[in-house]
Amino acid sequence: MSFIEYGDTIKDGDTAIVFLGHESMFPVKVQHGTVTQTKYGVIRHSMDLIGKKYGSKVTCSKGGWVFILHPTPELWTMNLPHRTQILYSTDISIITMMLELKPGSIVCESGTGSGSLSHALIRTVAPTGHLYTVEFHQQRAEKAREEFREHGVEHLVTVTNQDVCKNGFGVSNIADAVFLDIPSPWEAIGHAKAALKAEGSLGKSGAAISFSPSSLLLIAAFQPFVDTCLIKLVQPASQIQPAGWCGEEKAEDTPLSSLLQSIKTNAWWFCF
Repeated sequence: MSFIEYGDTIKDGDTAIVFLGHESMFPVKVQHGTVTQTKYGVIRHSMDLIGKKYGSKVTCSKGGWVFILHPTPELWTMNLPHRTQILYSTDISIITMMLELKPGSIVCESGTGSGSLSHALIRTVAPTGHLYTVEFHQQRAEKAREEFREHGVEHLVTVTNQDVCKNGFGVSNIADAVFLDIPSPWEAIGHAKAALKAEGSLGKSGAAISFSPSSLLLIAAFQPFVDTCLIKLVQPASQIQPAGWCGEEKAEDTPLSSLLQSIKTNAWWFCF
């Protein structure tokens, strides 16, 4: 099993996704002799999983059933154990596009965190590219190495446990793109520039950017890069209700405010 190559059959040692519904799924490591408890009963790995095809409908001991899905970076993002705040697929897609990543690209990332973005980057640059990811926290770095090994992508990623602001990425002039998701990105700009090829791209994410002193430092730090831009991702949730007209009243005479009850907005900012 590999997160970048689809395998048809469930094998001992695989990481699979147990799908109970769109709002209920979880990862499981398949092992001989192991059982997994669900609200529909027990799943016996030896009898119910190993040797079956991914996508199979498996009946649990209480008569209910689940689907067993092949893992993907998107499913992993939805189900991974959170060691840090993570980036989700909406964020990851724009990052991948703006950094112009493709198979064969060399990418540097910091910090690794829970590995949500890392798995997507690895899948994008495979089979001939490579990800160099730096994590300051030792336990998180060790756990990331373990997960990459279990997910069959360890040959495509190098995990380094160090402070990127002080020690950099450990590589020079080879990266097509660098992505920073750290508290003080301006302190790592010099190391990011050293890791990049002359035509490379640099990206930064943040929960929000305002005109605070730290933001001004960030903007100033990006000045050596060409085509600096700021992208705002918005996920609006709208509820539309009938206008409530009757008789001869026309829909076009109804104010828009009566059609839209509320719009709630969550926003993320990205610098490139």
